[in-house]
Amino acid sequence: MDITPLIPADRQVIDAYGPGRFRVSNVVYETPIIVFPDRTIPWTVDGFAGLQPDDFAALIAEQPSLEIVLLGTGPTMQLFTSTLRRAVKERGLGGIDAMDTGAACRTYNVLLAEGRRVAAALLPA
Repeated sequence: MDITPLIPADRQVIDAYGPGRFRVSNVVYETPIIVFPDRTIPWTVDGFAGLQPDDFAALIAEQPSLEIVLLGTGPTMQLFTSTLRRAVKERGLGGIDAMDTGAACRTYNVLLAEGRRVAAALLPA
């Protein structure tokens, strides 16, 4: 019995991730990325420690259509500073769930398969 979830062909599915790279819907990216259900864009950031509120502009522009925003923080889970969390929230992006990048990739795919309005901002593992 095939239990693979049915995901529409026009959706962006994270096929693989590894050190310094991602494969999303058969396209390889070697930079941080933001994955939306309908597109994947490069994310020009300087690593987790260098994140600034403006780095979330592409996600903020999608509000209120996003239900869940995931942040893949790299090979290990890292916590947002309260200052950054507050600044991003003030710009219109309420909740961001931070986790290691592997967990963010897997969670994104599960939520996408459930039909949820999800996006993932991913730093390479």
